[in-house]
Amino acid sequence: MIGFWTRLAYAVRCFLAILLQAEIPHDIARALIKPADDIASLPQSELVRAKKEDTRGEESVDRAVQMLGLLQRDGRLIDFLSEDVAAYPDAQLGAAVRSIHTSCRQVLERYVKLDPVIASEEDQPVTVPAGFDPAAIKLVGNVTGEPPIRGVLRHRGWRVKEVTLPSLPQGSGRAIVAPAEVEIL
Repeated sequence: MIGFWTRLAYAVRCFLAILLQAEIPHDIARALIKPADDIASLPQSELVRAKKEDTRGEESVDRAVQMLGLLQRDGRLIDFLSEDVAAYPDAQLGAAVRSIHTSCRQVLERYVKLDPVIASEEDQPVTVPAGFDPAAIKLVGNVTGEPPIRGVLRHRGWRVKEVTLPSLPQGSGRAIVAPAEVEIL
């Protein structure tokens, strides 16, 4: 059975991977590697479409920052992850983690609906079918042969079903995860 800390590390890595999977649209990538003369010769409709796609890419980054901000605001997750916890005794660390876990879990439940990639129980036999999506299923261990492949489910994985974040603020500040706090004495 996988330990708590390993599961926590997996959860944070999976969450950040979900948030940060913003790819540069193909048209923009092509425009970025073209010399300036070639960009000037692109049809106006292609430039407008690339600009709209670029805005969506910026919005996905803004949404990732917004989600990190919510986890920081309600659960102090970034403060916790930025802290060097090696010096703290396990009992003290465990007590702190319980509060952070509860608050961050509430943020996820409120704003992000997740489904398992594979609905089976962990540590049970599963069959990976031919044509499986390698982004959804990662084969580990002694990987040989062609699918369908039988193995043991070590982690069910997570798939985003729905995201219901609040509206983004207008103007500057979208890159701020948490504002600095200054107490006036």
